[in-house]
Amino acid sequence: MNEDAGTLPKKQDFSEWFNELLWRAEIMDVRYPVKGLYVWYPYGFAIRKFVYNHLREMLDRDHKETLFPLLIPEQEFMKEAEHIKGFENEVYWVTHGGTTPLEVKLALRPTSETAIYPMFALWVRSHADLPIKIYQIVNTFRYETKQTRPLIRLREITSFMESHTVHATWDEAESQVESEIALTREFYRSLCIPIIISKRPDWDKFPGADYTIAVDTIMPNGKTLQIGTVHHLGDHFSRTFSIKYEDKNGEQKVAYQTCYGISERCIAALISVHGDDKGLILPPRVATFQTVIVPITIGKRHDDVLAAAEKLKTDLEKAGFRVMLDNRDMRPGAKYYWWELRGVPLRLELGPRDLDAGKAMAVCRTTGEKTTISLATAAQDVTTVLADITTGIQIKADKHTISHLCTADSMESLNTVLNEGKVAVIHWCRNQECGNIIEEKANSSLLGTEVRSDYINSTEGPCLICKKPGKATLVGRTY
Repeated sequence: MNEDAGTLPKKQDFSEWFNELLWRAEIMDVRYPVKGLYVWYPYGFAIRKFVYNHLREMLDRDHKETLFPLLIPEQEFMKEAEHIKGFENEVYWVTHGGTTPLEVKLALRPTSETAIYPMFALWVRSHADLPIKIYQIVNTFRYETKQTRPLIRLREITSFMESHTVHATWDEAESQVESEIALTREFYRSLCIPIIISKRPDWDKFPGADYTIAVDTIMPNGKTLQIGTVHHLGDHFSRTFSIKYEDKNGEQKVAYQTCYGISERCIAALISVHGDDKGLILPPRVATFQTVIVPITIGKRHDDVLAAAEKLKTDLEKAGFRVMLDNRDMRPGAKYYWWELRGVPLRLELGPRDLDAGKAMAVCRTTGEKTTISLATAAQDVTTVLADITTGIQIKADKHTISHLCTADSMESLNTVLNEGKVAVIHWCRNQECGNIIEEKANSSLLGTEVRSDYINSTEGPCLICKKPGKATLVGRTY
C-alpha cells in the first residue's frame, strides 16, 4: 500500500492534484515501462468494476454482451477508406509471429468496426435477423502522439465499452441513437456527473459516420472532456462490408448501423468532478466501500466495542451495503485520513460511549458533518444518509458546471472567457469557414450544435464571425 504521509496538492493545481491522487488513493500506477500504458491498483479496479457493472446492467436491457478478437486482418481494416484515414496514424501493427514475418499484417484494434462488421455480413440474412444490438467492454490501442495522461489520453484504453447495432432503416437507426443518448444521460446522472450533449461539426465527426453526437463534461480547470459518443453510421459501413438483408418482399436491402462508446474517461470524470483537496469523493452507487466502520477501542471495553462493530458490519452487509471494518492497529485519526483520501462516502465511528447510547457517530465525506445513527436501525439510517450524500454530490457538481459556462458575443470576449478557465456559449452559423476561424483564433474547439443540456438554453443569435443567423453552441479548450 502507498504511503499517505503529507497532503495532496490543492485541487486548483488540477493536473498535479489529479496525478498525485491517482497514486495516493491507489487508483492507477503510472510507472509501467511503456509510455501511455498504466496499471490499475486493486482499489481503483474495484471502482472501475462497480461503474462498468452498472453500465452493463443498463445495456443488458436490450443489448447482448459479446467479445470479438483484438487482432484485425489488414485487408479488413483497409476496406473502409474514410475510416482508416481517421485512424491511420494511430494503429499498432503486428508484423511477426515469433520470428516469422506474417503474410497479412494484423492491426491491434483502435476500435472494432472492421473486426465486427465482416461477421455481421455473415449473421444478417433476413429482416427477421434485425435488429442486432451487441456490445463489448475491451481494451483498444491507439498510438497517441499527444501528451499521454492516465485515464484521459492513453495508448491502451483498458475499458472501452462499444455498442454496435444493425437496423432495417435509417430512421430505426436514428431511434437507436436517441435510445443510446437517453441511456448515457441515465448513466452519468447515476454517477452525479453533469454532461452536455451536442452534435459534432461535420469535420469532427467519426470517420464514416453520417453524424456524431458527443457527450462532454467540464473538468475542474475549465477544459472539456469528451466522455461518450454515439454515431449514426447510415449505410456507409454496411455497403463496404456487404451487410444486407432480404425484406418481406424478397428484395435485397442494405442495412443501417449505429455505434456507441464510453471509455475509462468516465472514471477520470468521476474522480475529477467530485474530488476535493482531501482526495476522492465517490457517489455511494460506485464506491468501493460505501461505509467504513472505525471502532474506537479503549481499555477494558476493547472487546465489547469490537464485537458491536462486527455486528454493525454484518447488519449493514445483510442490507446490501459494501462495508469495511477498519480494525488495524493505527490511530483513529490516521484511519480517518486514509478513508477520506479514498473517498468512502460515510464513516461510522463506534466507541464505548456510543455503544452505551446504542448509537454510532456518522461522518459524511462530502461535508464533514457529524450526526448519529441508531445501531438498532442502522441499515435504514445509513440508507437515508447515503441518499442525502448522493443528492449533495449532484448539487455541487451542477453548481460547478453552471459556474464554468459564460456567454461571449465577440472574439475578444470569447478569448477572455477561455483564458479564465471557462467554457463559452456563443452563436454560430454552422458554416465551416466561420467555425475554422473561431477555433484558430481562440485556440479551442467547437463542441458542436444542437446542444442538449439542462445548463444551457437553446437560443438563436448572430454568428460570432459572419453575423448571419446562428444557434447556440459551446467553445472550449479540450483534452
